[in-house]
Amino acid sequence: MTDTNWAGNVSWSARTRSRPTSTDELRRLVAEADLVRAVGTGHSFNRLGDTTGTQIALDGLPPTVALDPDRGAVTVAAGVRYGDLATAIQAQGYALANLASLPHISVAGSVATATHGSGARNRNLAAAVAGLELVTADGDLITVDRSDPRFAGLVVNLGALGVVTRLTLDVVPTYAVRQHVRLGLPRAALDEALDAAYSVSVFTSWRSERLDQVWVKQYADQAPPPADWLDTVAADSPRHPVPGMSPEHCTAQLGEPGPWHERLPHFRLGFTPSSGDELQSEWHVARGDATAALAALDPIAERIAAVLQICELRTIAADELWLSPNFRRDSLALHFTWIGDPVAVAPVLAEVEERLAPFAPRPHWGKLFERDPAAAYPRHEDFATLLREFDPKGKFRTAEMDRYFPRD
Repeated sequence: MTDTNWAGNVSWSARTRSRPTSTDELRRLVAEADLVRAVGTGHSFNRLGDTTGTQIALDGLPPTVALDPDRGAVTVAAGVRYGDLATAIQAQGYALANLASLPHISVAGSVATATHGSGARNRNLAAAVAGLELVTADGDLITVDRSDPRFAGLVVNLGALGVVTRLTLDVVPTYAVRQHVRLGLPRAALDEALDAAYSVSVFTSWRSERLDQVWVKQYADQAPPPADWLDTVAADSPRHPVPGMSPEHCTAQLGEPGPWHERLPHFRLGFTPSSGDELQSEWHVARGDATAALAALDPIAERIAAVLQICELRTIAADELWLSPNFRRDSLALHFTWIGDPVAVAPVLAEVEERLAPFAPRPHWGKLFERDPAAAYPRHEDFATLLREFDPKGKFRTAEMDRYFPRD
C-alpha cells in the first residue's frame, strides 16, 4: 500500500492501513472499525476516499474472474484491474462493451466513481454492473442486483455505502478494433467526428483553432477514414495524447487491428502511462450543449493552455444510475489533464467551472472540482437517503463526503 494516491497530490490520512486476504477478514475489519474506507488503485485526484480511520486495500482479496456465458456475465473481485479482467475474458471469447483510457484502474473503484470510456452509444463502465456484493457498516455481507429498486443508487456509491467485494458485469462476444489518429480537426466538425466510430477521443491543447488529434477506434472490419476525412490528415506515426511525449506506452495505432482490450484504452497495461506528475478535472455537459460549452471557454483559452498538458473531449451515452454524470442525458465530457502545480491550476479550474455553470456540469467524482455538485445531480437527495439507511453512524464518511452530502 502506498502513502499517497497515484498522482502524489493526496497523502493518505489513515490511522491504520490493512490489506485483507479474505472476505471474512474484511468483514471483521469493517465491523470493528470506527471509520473505514476502501481504496483501489489510487487513481482519484481528490480526498473523497481518504479517511482518518482504517484504510482497506482490496487487491489482497482472491482475484476472482468467473465467467458465466449462459447469463452473459462475469463476476469479478473488486480489486481486480480492468486490464487483467479483460485479458481473462478475452481468452474465453468475451469482452466488455467499453473500457476507460487506462486499463490499470480497479473495477470497484472505477464503478464507484462512474469512470467511463468513450462512444456516442457507449454508456459508462458502471452501467454494465448487473449485481454487486458488499460489506455493510456492521460487517454483514449482502448481495444486490437489478431487481432491487435501490440498485441504481447503489452502483455508483462513492465508497460510502459499504465495501464492495465482488461485482457482476454484462459481457458481449469478443470483437476486434482498429485505431486511427487524425490531425487538425476543424472545431465545426467536432460533432460529426464524435459520432464517426465505435469510440472516439478528441484532444486539444487550447492553443489552436483546430483540435490537435482525433483517436478513431472502429470495428476492424470497417473501412478506415478516407484520406480527406473531415479536412484532417492521417498521422504518419504513432502519437501520444500529450504533445512531446513518447507514444511507446500507447496502444497500437496506424490501423493495426487487435482485440478490443488492446485498442479501446489509450495506454497499454504493461506500462506506466505517465509519471503521475499531473492533476485532473472533468465535467460532463449535455451532448446538445457541447458547442456552446466549448465556446464559453474560448475567452480563457490562453489561461487554460498555460497550465494544461492536454484536454480530451469524449461522448458517453445516458444511463439510469443516480450519481452517474450521464444520468438520463447523453453527454460530452471535458477532461483536463493539468500540470502538477495545484497553486497555478486552482484559479483556472475555478474559472472553467464558472464558465461551464450555465450548462449544469456534472463533475467526475474522482477528479478535482470545487463547486457543490448537488444541483447538477437530480437524484442527489435520494442518494442521501441511502447514506442514512446504509451508514447511519457515518462509518464510511469522510470530510469530502460531508461537503457534498451534509449530515442531518
